[in-house]
Amino acid sequence: MGKNAGRALLPADQPIRVGIAGFGMSGQVFHAPFLDADPRFRIAKVFERSTEHARAEYPYVRTVRSFGELLGDDIDLVVLCTPNAEHLPMALEALASGKHVITEKPAAAAAAEADEMRAAAERAGRLFTVFQNRRFDGDFRTVRKLIGEGALGDVVDYEAHYDRFVTGPDPKGWRQAGGRGVGILHDLGVHLIDQAYALFGMPEELYADFAKQRPETPGPDRFTVTLYYASGLRAVLSAGEVAACPGPHFAVHGTKGSFLKYGMDPQEAALQSGKRPARRQTGPGRQDCGPDDGWGADDPAMYGTLARVLDDGSIAKEKVPTVCGDYGLFYDGVFEALTEGAPPPVDPAEAADVLRILEASLVSGEEGRRIRL
Repeated sequence: MGKNAGRALLPADQPIRVGIAGFGMSGQVFHAPFLDADPRFRIAKVFERSTEHARAEYPYVRTVRSFGELLGDDIDLVVLCTPNAEHLPMALEALASGKHVITEKPAAAAAAEADEMRAAAERAGRLFTVFQNRRFDGDFRTVRKLIGEGALGDVVDYEAHYDRFVTGPDPKGWRQAGGRGVGILHDLGVHLIDQAYALFGMPEELYADFAKQRPETPGPDRFTVTLYYASGLRAVLSAGEVAACPGPHFAVHGTKGSFLKYGMDPQEAALQSGKRPARRQTGPGRQDCGPDDGWGADDPAMYGTLARVLDDGSIAKEKVPTVCGDYGLFYDGVFEALTEGAPPPVDPAEAADVLRILEASLVSGEEGRRIRL
């Protein structure tokens, strides 16, 4: 937000009027439920080219058939849930019309485009941020908490895996077709890269390896990206679509102990099954662990294991309750940025850095060599 940091951009006593561009999985599953449950926001319009999915679930919402119609005076904030290559032109148009902008991850199809969007937001005096929702997964919040508390000592090895078993073609036609800003690295890898960046910052070097393991995919469907840091830390990030029995989602090793966590944050599965978060409690007294109905709570059977090295050299193992996941925390941050001048929940400069890492990974995979950043 740059020069706008520290000053309010919208009044806090009126709902922020939101326009959502695109209402596929992203708009339906990850954005609308949390905006609808938060009294500080109101979904005013949704841009759908031919369908009426938004009105079917939220009858108070107005459907429009063009992006231009979305950018009326009755909208404060635009959420872009469109294909990655469309983020840049849509964001620039929205910013030019005076709107604040959130893009789905990745911020754009290329780092240079993310930089251009950030510069345009600076010039317009508007908020621009990126929905890197996996920063608000419960397992990642737990890893971040343990590292921050020093429970693991100095981290030397960090592994994050996003493995699934997938059959058939991708139901998202634009993604199945491939093209700029499309592929498993832009889809899943951007989450893993962003999480590592949020914990450790920009690496010095990286090496990436890609493979195509399924005939239905247009390009690589398996990757391993290794990030190398000056401290000696190595972060291994991998994802694949032929893993019927996934290993740990997180494996973090440090000089004082290790943490292993299996399973995924439960929010996405809950949302896809039709569950919705309860009306969000705001203001003093609200617990920072999801709404009061236990949204985002992990199954105790899936709690991670912390192995601590004791003074006598022995190892003590314990189960660590998972911090609740809560994608609504992203919109808490958006509200505070717009009404209090707080920093955005995801710094757009960080989102551009994540794309720089992603782009360097593609070069590394193509050329088969380590890349210095």
